[in-house]
Amino acid sequence: MSVAHHDDATRQDLPAAQQPDWPDPAALRATVARLAAAPPLVSPEACDRLRGRLGEVARGEAFLLQGGDCAETLDGVPPGAVGRTLEVLHQMGAVLAYATAAPVVKVGRLAGQYAKPRSLPTETRDGVTLPSYRGDAVNGVAFTAAARTPDPARLERVYDASAATLEAMRRFRDGGGADLDRAHARNRAHLSRSPRGHRYAPLLDRMDAALAFLRACGGNTTAPRTSEVFASHEALLLDYETPLVRTDPRTGRRYALSGHLVWIGERTRRLDGAHVAFAAAVANPVGVKLGPDATADDVLALVDRLDPERTPGRLTLITRMGAGRVRERLPELVGKVRAEGARVVWVCDAVHGNTRTAPSGHKTRHVDAVLDEITGFFEVHREAGTHPGGLHLELTGEDVTECVGGDDEVGYADLPLRYASACDPRLNRDQSVALAFRLAAWLDSCPPVPSGAAAPRYVFCGPAMGLLASGLGMTVAPCRRHDLGGGVTGFGGVRRRR
Repeated sequence: MSVAHHDDATRQDLPAAQQPDWPDPAALRATVARLAAAPPLVSPEACDRLRGRLGEVARGEAFLLQGGDCAETLDGVPPGAVGRTLEVLHQMGAVLAYATAAPVVKVGRLAGQYAKPRSLPTETRDGVTLPSYRGDAVNGVAFTAAARTPDPARLERVYDASAATLEAMRRFRDGGGADLDRAHARNRAHLSRSPRGHRYAPLLDRMDAALAFLRACGGNTTAPRTSEVFASHEALLLDYETPLVRTDPRTGRRYALSGHLVWIGERTRRLDGAHVAFAAAVANPVGVKLGPDATADDVLALVDRLDPERTPGRLTLITRMGAGRVRERLPELVGKVRAEGARVVWVCDAVHGNTRTAPSGHKTRHVDAVLDEITGFFEVHREAGTHPGGLHLELTGEDVTECVGGDDEVGYADLPLRYASACDPRLNRDQSVALAFRLAAWLDSCPPVPSGAAAPRYVFCGPAMGLLASGLGMTVAPCRRHDLGGGVTGFGGVRRRR
């Protein structure tokens, strides 16, 4: 299937993978026209602000936490679900800011993540074959002919639901939900009820001291830098994304105003395809998922196409290798991109490569495998002397039982109890927060980098700096007092944002 792709000079038919077969072209055209006339969901200014934040990540001055639903749903969303997901992101962000000694840029998989790529176009049960469920933006999850028929009217429902989610995000921020002290208090409450919480008590005590230091320095635990969360999703359905592109009258640049950041998936990153052409034509920060089969030539070609001007913050490379392959496959990609001088954001998607089928038939992931891929990602960047820029996780603020392991030891037998995902398994609230603490403990235990050895730009020294920088609206600057040799410096100072 192909779709008409528009850019400033040309219109051409390009191959577009993972697009639904809409049965009513006239209804689709009417929906697209209404979306094209609708107000944008986000502003170009906010997209530019995120690109600036990601530029700090690319330069080794900040850390990215991107997380949220595997697939948002239009019906049956629990009241307050958006707020609970944001609470988890802020709780994790507080821990990671301390552990990495860097401000944390928070981006939700929210307000647009309603479509999913599928391995097969159809699904067969008991001899009946129907279209695969492609997310609520396309069809319904129920295995009936009526539910599985793609319906373009759903695209307008996605627009309305995304607008409501963005409004819920604003209410959460304005209501003080993002306050750093509140996130820290929630973390204390989490550890108090966790059977293994005592392991992280010393770390939490040090965070107490860091927050006290922040307040003593005149910092604000509700500073805009601390409280902001941006929205992101996979730009999969081009019949939804294209009509929401707008030209910014300030600059004349085109933006995909369905979200602040959009990414291209592993199945749609074909260099001559419509998805890459779409991403290349907009000024948003964009991401690309890279699986274990991605080659260095693939990645360098994508960098040239999507970030020809080598702008820090423009391109995020999201690796999804799996715990068993990240240490084998990632070093070549990182080395080749570094040799080209590209200033990309490297992010670890530690969930998609670790999906397994439980004895019950449920798709699941083990928390230990997720952490193993994350630590492998950090090890590769440590060896290469590059910046491990962040994490990309499927998670929820709900008490679901979809992933196994964690401090509360969710087992395979527990999966049917509260398995609510419409697609892939998500880390629940406790698993997500515990993962941040486990990563912080692992970083705390890392041996110092030998003098003169290759090392990442930050080495997790001066942990209070991350919380201080966030609370004072500052960015972390390389500190020459922590020179590791070889021209590599660690975090150790802050500079005020302009």
